Amino acid sequence: MSRDGDQAFRKPNVLGRWDEVTFAGALSFLRRKYSRDLTGIDVAVSGVPYDCATTYRPGCRFGPRAIREASVQLAELDAFPFGFDPFEKLAVVDWGDAEIDPHHPGTIPGDIEAHAAHIIATDTKMLTFGGDHFIAYPLIKAHAKKYGPISLVQFDAHCDTWEDDGVKLDHGCMFSRAVAEGIIDVSKSTQIGLRTFNTSDHGFEILTAPWVHRNGIDAALDIIKQRAGDSPVYISFDIDGLDPAFAPGTGTPVAGGLASWQALEFIRGMGSLNLIGMDVVEVSPAYDHAEITALAAATVAHDWLCLLAEKKGAKRNVVGRL
Repeated sequence: MSRDGDQAFRKPNVLGRWDEVTFAGALSFLRRKYSRDLTGIDVAVSGVPYDCATTYRPGCRFGPRAIREASVQLAELDAFPFGFDPFEKLAVVDWGDAEIDPHHPGTIPGDIEAHAAHIIATDTKMLTFGGDHFIAYPLIKAHAKKYGPISLVQFDAHCDTWEDDGVKLDHGCMFSRAVAEGIIDVSKSTQIGLRTFNTSDHGFEILTAPWVHRNGIDAALDIIKQRAGDSPVYISFDIDGLDPAFAPGTGTPVAGGLASWQALEFIRGMGSLNLIGMDVVEVSPAYDHAEITALAAATVAHDWLCLLAEKKGAKRNVVGRL
């Protein structure tokens, strides 16, 4: 019997991959094996399908499912522009989705934090799909307990540092709570792509979308790297950091954002940072068109994994002018 197909549950090991028809088969992120055995695993992919903290359009509870589905072609060929199969070096599993109870909202932050703490206690990094952006708060809280205050690199249309009462579940103020609790080191953190107004920067370096458009990716990367240094860096990628032309499938779209190519250039330029974790949030497939939002999210996540594969020894094979 052929081994091909359905490697999400049929593959006997986690490294490497085999051919699989892109339009069929069991779905996991990048066709990785579904497993909750984290022995020897570098990265666990998981979803947090929660969207009750949204302030406008709902639906990003379906984001993890949509991102997994959009990843099938990325699992087909060697990674561009890296020119390698990241899974020859990087052991990645799809853990599945966190178990949360939306009918008892008071349990949500603790359950997400416990989910993250369980995974990173094994020295496994997390790649998490939301869900709305509130989920980043308990995720960062768990990471800060392991690594100390983290340096946040946040891609977003919004600052998410509006006034917070320390209790409510709101995807627009959780980072002001995280700053107040000292789990984010704002002196080493950067927000990219913002194009909504707040009267305070809360200590973050803010590179607005217009500033990035005028000054370019390299100038922005220089600032991000200088601020972060060798500190532990957590990337929180709100898909509404992209312009609605490139990411219509999100709950709070704002015109004037980053293009998908700019976002990918940012991620691909962060390989020198001490990367400890990442979330990609706010993909709301009901508002998507031709899966372009989910595809952008999947590609951003895929390229972050490629950076980790390079740290594990994967070598680039560059073809053409990059």
